[in-house]
Amino acid sequence: MRMRANIALVALATTGTILFLPGVASAHEEADVGPIHMEVGFGTEPAYVGQPNSVQLILSRHDGADPILDLGDSLLVTVSFGENLHDPLPLEPNFEPGGDGIQGDYRAWFIPTQAGSYTFHFTGTVDGTKIDKAFIAGPKTFSVVEEVSSITFPKVPFPANSELASRIDQESARTTSDIHTVAAGAQEAFDDARTAKTIGIVGIAVGALGLIVAAVALMAARKRA
Repeated sequence: MRMRANIALVALATTGTILFLPGVASAHEEADVGPIHMEVGFGTEPAYVGQPNSVQLILSRHDGADPILDLGDSLLVTVSFGENLHDPLPLEPNFEPGGDGIQGDYRAWFIPTQAGSYTFHFTGTVDGTKIDKAFIAGPKTFSVVEEVSSITFPKVPFPANSELASRIDQESARTTSDIHTVAAGAQEAFDDARTAKTIGIVGIAVGALGLIVAAVALMAARKRA
């Protein structure tokens, strides 16, 4: 009786531990479009900025029971991040039919360059079924992209891409301001030179006029003599 009670307490404690474990986000999101079952996420998860990765699509019929091995080029995926939209990418088989790899595993390769949530939008047909379905990364779907600094060791103060972009914008604005300052100085020097040239021409003209007046006066004086 005591042994049964101990077993019950252990079982209850174990159950309680499982119930109070923090929730784990699903690595992939699943959806059915007619008879087509889609399982979508990053090919490598967690996903990190600057690391080669891929859109992973595992295709099957009847909820995973029958993998689709002959997709061809009938389906494309568009990767987007905020307002940034990549050109549609082809999906390539990442398996050998009946051999190595997950059967029905297709990939579209790219390198994420910003941390955050990405959207994978599939368009086309599979076995004659029209596909127009978007999958958005998040806590309840699949991995968002993280900064690589979160896994480096020893820690290196990698600036985030957003910080780099901000620095580039600041330096660009400073460079543009310097260019405008130099251009304004050059224009001012040009204007000063043009003014000096004008004054010089006027001076020469006045001097020539004075010579002419002097010559006329001299000739008049000789005639009077």
